[in-house]
Amino acid sequence: MEFALSEDQRMLQDSLNGFLKDAASLDTIRKIAVGDEASGAALASGLDEFGLVGLHVSEDHGGLGLGLLDACIVQEALGYAIAPSRFMATTVAAHAMRFAGEEYLPGIASGGTGMGLAMTELSSRRDGAGVTVEKDKLSGTSLLALSAEGSTHLLAADISGVLHVVETPELAVMHTIDRTRIFSEVRFGGQMSEMTLKPDDEVLAAARLLVAADTLGAAQAMLDKAVAYAGERQQFGRVIGSFQAVKHMCAEMAARLEPSRALIWHAAHALDTGEPEGLVMATLAKSHLAEAGTFIARTATEVHGGMGFTDLVGLHYWFKRIGVNRQLFGSPEQCRSDAARLQGWLETA
Repeated sequence: MEFALSEDQRMLQDSLNGFLKDAASLDTIRKIAVGDEASGAALASGLDEFGLVGLHVSEDHGGLGLGLLDACIVQEALGYAIAPSRFMATTVAAHAMRFAGEEYLPGIASGGTGMGLAMTELSSRRDGAGVTVEKDKLSGTSLLALSAEGSTHLLAADISGVLHVVETPELAVMHTIDRTRIFSEVRFGGQMSEMTLKPDDEVLAAARLLVAADTLGAAQAMLDKAVAYAGERQQFGRVIGSFQAVKHMCAEMAARLEPSRALIWHAAHALDTGEPEGLVMATLAKSHLAEAGTFIARTATEVHGGMGFTDLVGLHYWFKRIGVNRQLFGSPEQCRSDAARLQGWLETA
């Protein structure tokens, strides 16, 4: 059986990559990273024209009705361009409310409802943080909330793993090494839970899968830049790409990365079709991409030599995005532990 992208999926991929090549140039990313709101708004407006906010919302609610595989294709393109976008948060929220979000899904599809994710409690616990619920009111603090800035609502997890839809409360910006995205500390002070969703491993799996796709795109960009640089940079009268050591470095990056794409596609297809292995495969995809991405980020920087550490080529933007993705929604170790639990090899703590 041949498993490949459909013609429509390839068209989506090509058109989005073409748009991002110009709209999310390195100069634009540099401006966004230092807080240029106009550049960020222009990029967001261009992405909205693709209808990405409603991609994973059913057609009955005004969306495109596409699956997680299509969402991964989009997220890979966004990761390749290290483009800031609300797409990941919107897609995960739409997936969480796919069976019970009639009140919010039309707003998500139209862009009127902006969703952020405050789901750290699903994957880790931090000292001094945690969200509790009493009489449907949320209290406490959630760290590393994604796309909370500028959102109207949050999909928030409490310490028991229950998900809540709540109006966005007070926020404080959390500075991470990745300046291509804004993370927030969310401070709940009795906000009412407007919708409660029971614990669902698939929501976290979908979030992890999209992070893996983002890392795949960023790692592919670093590999492409390393290969291009090796074909241009000369030492001792020869391009460095002709040196065996550099050839091996580039070949090993490619060997680590290529199976990763198939792993993500398989996991997304399994979740879309309801295959029982989908949860495990998505969790393992996150774990594998975190480590493969880290290796490629380090090795691609080494191929560039001293230039790799300068702002001139800007590799650090991709490097840092991969670094934050490694921990977002669970470290590789946490993901492997969850995969073992999902397969019955590890008892729930």
